[in-house]
Amino acid sequence: MTATHVLAASGTNYTAIIISVVLPLGVVAAIAAIVVAYFRLQAHRADAVAMANYRKLAEEAVSNQQELLGQLTKLTEKVRAVEQLMREVG
Repeated sequence: MTATHVLAASGTNYTAIIISVVLPLGVVAAIAAIVVAYFRLQAHRADAVAMANYRKLAEEAVSNQQELLGQLTKLTEKVRAVEQLMREVG
């Protein structure tokens, strides 16, 4: 009984107060860091998906441009042939 009385008589136990305050704050900070990291990861994944879609769209655009260039070349040849025919006739 005297040990309990001496402990209470010695004043405030700052170690217990610090542990009881810092430990929950540390747990809350860790949980907050995990939540922030999770949402950043989700945002990064969404950006990666959007970038993949953009790359696919860019590849399709290049393919379409090459196809159009081929068609334009054929059309140019036909126009030259018509112009040549008109020069020969007229």
